[in-house]
Amino acid sequence: MDWHALWLSLQLGGLTVLLLLPAALFAGRWLAYRRFRGKSLIEALLAVPLVLPPTVVGYYLLVSLGGQSPIGRWFEQLSGHTLVFHFSGLLIASIIVNIPFAVQPIQRAFEAIPHEVRDAAACCGMSYWRTLWRVELPLAWPGVLTGLVLTFAHTLGEFGVVLMVGGSIPGETKTIAIAIYDRVQAFDFSAAGHMSLLLLVFSVTVLALASGLGRRFGRRHGLPEL
Repeated sequence: MDWHALWLSLQLGGLTVLLLLPAALFAGRWLAYRRFRGKSLIEALLAVPLVLPPTVVGYYLLVSLGGQSPIGRWFEQLSGHTLVFHFSGLLIASIIVNIPFAVQPIQRAFEAIPHEVRDAAACCGMSYWRTLWRVELPLAWPGVLTGLVLTFAHTLGEFGVVLMVGGSIPGETKTIAIAIYDRVQAFDFSAAGHMSLLLLVFSVTVLALASGLGRRFGRRHGLPEL
Protein backbone atom coordinates (compact mmCIF):
# COMPACT_ATOMS: atom_id res chain seq x y z
CA MET A 1 0.00 0.00 0.00
CA ASP A 2 1.41 3.36 -1.07
CA TRP A 3 0.18 5.57 1.77
CA HIS A 4 2.18 8.56 0.52
CA ALA A 5 0.31 8.44 -2.80
CA LEU A 6 -3.02 8.18 -1.00
CA TRP A 7 -2.21 11.13 1.26
CA LEU A 8 -1.10 13.17 -1.76
CA SER A 9 -4.39 12.35 -3.52
CA LEU A 10 -6.40 13.43 -0.48
CA GLN A 11 -4.43 16.68 -0.29
CA LEU A 12 -4.97 17.31 -3.99
CA GLY A 13 -8.69 16.60 -3.73
CA GLY A 14 -9.15 18.77 -0.65
CA LEU A 15 -7.27 21.74 -2.09
CA THR A 16 -9.09 21.43 -5.42
CA VAL A 17 -12.46 21.58 -3.66
CA LEU A 18 -11.35 24.42 -1.39
CA LEU A 19 -10.12 26.59 -4.26
CA LEU A 20 -12.65 25.67 -6.94
CA LEU A 21 -15.92 25.59 -5.02
CA PRO A 22 -16.21 29.34 -4.20
CA ALA A 23 -15.59 30.27 -7.84
CA ALA A 24 -17.97 27.52 -9.03
CA LEU A 25 -20.63 28.82 -6.66
CA PHE A 26 -20.67 32.29 -8.15
CA ALA A 27 -20.15 31.04 -11.72
CA GLY A 28 -23.05 28.60 -11.38
CA ARG A 29 -25.33 31.26 -9.92
CA TRP A 30 -24.37 33.74 -12.64
CA LEU A 31 -25.05 31.23 -15.42
CA ALA A 32 -28.34 30.22 -13.81
CA TYR A 33 -29.77 33.73 -13.58
CA ARG A 34 -28.27 35.56 -16.56
CA ARG A 35 -29.56 35.48 -20.12
CA PHE A 36 -27.15 36.82 -22.73
CA ARG A 37 -25.80 36.13 -26.18
CA GLY A 38 -23.01 33.58 -26.12
CA LYS A 39 -24.16 31.84 -22.95
CA SER A 40 -24.36 28.48 -24.72
CA LEU A 41 -20.79 28.88 -25.93
CA ILE A 42 -19.54 29.60 -22.40
CA GLU A 43 -21.40 26.56 -21.05
CA ALA A 44 -19.91 24.43 -23.82
CA LEU A 45 -16.38 25.63 -23.07
CA LEU A 46 -16.84 24.88 -19.37
CA ALA A 47 -18.01 21.36 -20.24
CA VAL A 48 -15.08 20.56 -22.58
CA PRO A 49 -13.18 18.47 -19.95
CA LEU A 50 -16.19 16.13 -19.82
CA VAL A 51 -15.95 15.10 -23.46
CA LEU A 52 -12.27 15.38 -24.37
CA PRO A 53 -9.95 12.47 -23.57
CA PRO A 54 -7.90 13.25 -20.42
CA THR A 55 -4.67 12.90 -22.37
CA VAL A 56 -5.78 15.62 -24.79
CA VAL A 57 -6.65 17.97 -21.92
CA GLY A 58 -3.39 17.02 -20.23
CA TYR A 59 -1.39 17.76 -23.38
CA TYR A 60 -2.80 21.27 -23.74
CA LEU A 61 -2.26 21.92 -20.04
CA LEU A 62 1.31 20.65 -20.37
CA VAL A 63 1.94 23.06 -23.22
CA SER A 64 0.16 25.95 -21.48
CA LEU A 65 1.96 25.50 -18.16
CA GLY A 66 5.33 24.29 -19.46
CA GLY A 67 8.62 26.14 -19.27
CA GLN A 68 8.24 27.51 -22.81
CA SER A 69 4.87 29.15 -22.12
CA PRO A 70 4.52 32.69 -20.70
CA ILE A 71 2.78 31.34 -17.60
CA GLY A 72 5.42 28.68 -17.07
CA ARG A 73 8.32 31.13 -17.50
CA TRP A 74 6.73 33.67 -15.15
CA PHE A 75 6.11 31.05 -12.48
CA GLU A 76 9.64 29.67 -12.80
CA GLN A 77 11.13 33.14 -12.38
CA LEU A 78 8.90 33.75 -9.37
CA SER A 79 9.33 30.46 -7.54
CA GLY A 80 12.49 28.90 -8.95
CA HIS A 81 10.80 25.75 -10.23
CA THR A 82 8.52 24.81 -13.10
CA LEU A 83 4.79 24.29 -12.85
CA VAL A 84 4.76 20.99 -14.71
CA PHE A 85 5.92 17.91 -12.82
CA HIS A 86 5.30 19.81 -9.59
CA PHE A 87 2.40 19.71 -7.14
CA SER A 88 1.44 23.32 -7.85
CA GLY A 89 1.01 22.59 -11.57
CA LEU A 90 -0.91 19.44 -10.71
CA LEU A 91 -3.27 21.49 -8.54
CA ILE A 92 -3.91 24.02 -11.33
CA ALA A 93 -4.61 21.19 -13.78
CA SER A 94 -6.94 19.51 -11.29
CA ILE A 95 -8.92 22.72 -10.81
CA ILE A 96 -9.33 23.19 -14.56
CA VAL A 97 -10.46 19.64 -15.37
CA ASN A 98 -12.93 19.65 -12.46
CA ILE A 99 -14.71 22.86 -13.47
CA PRO A 100 -17.74 21.12 -15.06
CA PHE A 101 -18.11 18.72 -12.11
CA ALA A 102 -18.41 21.68 -9.75
CA VAL A 103 -20.23 24.27 -11.87
CA GLN A 104 -22.97 22.22 -13.53
CA PRO A 105 -24.66 20.79 -10.38
CA ILE A 106 -24.55 24.21 -8.72
CA GLN A 107 -25.99 25.90 -11.81
CA ARG A 108 -28.86 23.39 -11.97
CA ALA A 109 -29.56 23.88 -8.27
CA PHE A 110 -29.86 27.66 -8.64
CA GLU A 111 -32.01 27.23 -11.75
CA ALA A 112 -34.43 25.14 -9.68
CA ILE A 113 -35.06 27.98 -7.21
CA PRO A 114 -38.39 29.66 -8.09
CA HIS A 115 -38.16 33.28 -9.16
CA GLU A 116 -40.90 34.10 -6.66
CA VAL A 117 -38.56 33.24 -3.80
CA ARG A 118 -35.96 35.78 -4.87
CA ASP A 119 -38.68 38.35 -5.61
CA ALA A 120 -40.10 37.89 -2.12
CA ALA A 121 -36.65 38.36 -0.59
CA ALA A 122 -36.20 41.57 -2.58
CA CYS A 123 -39.62 42.84 -1.48
CA CYS A 124 -38.61 42.22 2.14
CA GLY A 125 -35.64 44.54 1.62
CA MET A 126 -32.98 41.85 1.84
CA SER A 127 -29.62 42.78 0.34
CA TYR A 128 -27.83 40.77 -2.35
CA TRP A 129 -25.53 39.01 0.14
CA ARG A 130 -28.27 38.41 2.69
CA THR A 131 -30.48 36.87 0.01
CA LEU A 132 -27.61 34.68 -1.17
CA TRP A 133 -26.62 33.37 2.26
CA ARG A 134 -30.02 33.20 3.96
CA VAL A 135 -32.32 32.22 1.09
CA GLU A 136 -30.56 30.93 -2.04
CA LEU A 137 -27.71 28.89 -0.57
CA PRO A 138 -29.93 26.79 1.72
CA LEU A 139 -32.17 26.00 -1.25
CA ALA A 140 -29.22 25.23 -3.53
CA TRP A 141 -27.31 23.24 -0.91
CA PRO A 142 -28.02 19.77 -2.39
CA GLY A 143 -26.49 20.91 -5.70
CA VAL A 144 -23.52 22.49 -3.93
CA LEU A 145 -22.92 19.27 -2.00
CA THR A 146 -23.15 17.25 -5.21
CA GLY A 147 -20.57 19.49 -6.87
CA LEU A 148 -18.26 19.16 -3.87
CA VAL A 149 -18.48 15.36 -3.80
CA LEU A 150 -18.12 14.93 -7.57
CA THR A 151 -15.08 17.21 -7.63
CA PHE A 152 -13.37 15.40 -4.78
CA ALA A 153 -14.16 11.91 -6.08
CA HIS A 154 -13.10 12.76 -9.63
CA THR A 155 -9.81 14.18 -8.36
CA LEU A 156 -9.02 10.96 -6.50
CA GLY A 157 -9.54 8.89 -9.64
CA GLU A 158 -8.02 11.24 -12.24
CA PHE A 159 -5.25 9.54 -14.21
CA GLY A 160 -4.60 10.95 -17.70
CA VAL A 161 -4.21 14.61 -16.77
CA VAL A 162 -2.13 13.74 -13.71
CA LEU A 163 0.21 11.58 -15.78
CA MET A 164 0.63 14.22 -18.51
CA VAL A 165 1.14 17.24 -16.25
CA GLY A 166 2.66 15.70 -13.13
CA GLY A 167 4.24 12.43 -14.16
CA SER A 168 4.96 9.94 -11.39
CA ILE A 169 7.27 11.65 -8.90
CA PRO A 170 6.94 10.05 -5.43
CA GLY A 171 5.86 12.53 -2.78
CA GLU A 172 5.28 15.27 -5.37
CA THR A 173 2.91 14.17 -8.15
CA LYS A 174 2.41 10.43 -7.67
CA THR A 175 -1.25 10.05 -6.77
CA ILE A 176 -3.06 6.86 -5.82
CA ALA A 177 -4.27 6.35 -9.42
CA ILE A 178 -0.70 6.57 -10.71
CA ALA A 179 0.51 4.25 -7.93
CA ILE A 180 -2.06 1.63 -8.97
CA TYR A 181 -0.93 1.90 -12.60
CA ASP A 182 2.74 1.55 -11.58
CA ARG A 183 1.97 -1.59 -9.55
CA VAL A 184 0.10 -3.13 -12.48
CA GLN A 185 3.03 -2.33 -14.80
CA ALA A 186 5.31 -4.08 -12.33
CA PHE A 187 2.92 -7.11 -12.26
CA ASP A 188 2.32 -6.53 -8.55
CA PHE A 189 -1.40 -7.26 -8.79
CA SER A 190 -1.76 -7.84 -5.06
CA ALA A 191 -0.70 -4.30 -4.15
CA ALA A 192 -2.71 -2.86 -7.04
CA GLY A 193 -5.78 -4.79 -5.86
CA HIS A 194 -5.42 -3.57 -2.27
CA MET A 195 -5.10 0.06 -3.35
CA SER A 196 -7.99 -0.25 -5.79
CA LEU A 197 -10.21 -1.80 -3.13
CA LEU A 198 -9.33 0.94 -0.64
CA LEU A 199 -10.11 3.62 -3.21
CA LEU A 200 -13.40 1.91 -4.09
CA VAL A 201 -14.52 1.62 -0.46
CA PHE A 202 -13.49 5.20 0.29
CA SER A 203 -15.31 6.58 -2.76
CA VAL A 204 -18.53 4.63 -2.08
CA THR A 205 -18.46 5.74 1.58
CA VAL A 206 -18.03 9.41 0.68
CA LEU A 207 -20.80 9.26 -1.93
CA ALA A 208 -23.17 7.48 0.47
CA LEU A 209 -22.50 9.99 3.25
CA ALA A 210 -23.01 12.92 0.89
CA SER A 211 -26.26 11.43 -0.43
CA GLY A 212 -27.54 10.85 3.11
CA LEU A 213 -26.64 14.38 4.21
CA GLY A 214 -28.32 15.84 1.14
CA ARG A 215 -31.56 13.94 1.80
CA ARG A 216 -31.56 14.85 5.49
CA PHE A 217 -31.01 18.51 4.69
CA GLY A 218 -33.70 18.43 2.03
CA ARG A 219 -36.28 16.86 4.35
CA ARG A 220 -35.44 19.34 7.10
CA HIS A 221 -36.01 22.30 4.77
CA GLY A 222 -38.79 20.75 2.70
CA LEU A 223 -36.70 20.74 -0.50
CA PRO A 224 -37.18 18.45 -3.51
CA GLU A 225 -34.33 16.02 -4.15
CA LEU A 226 -32.09 16.94 -7.09
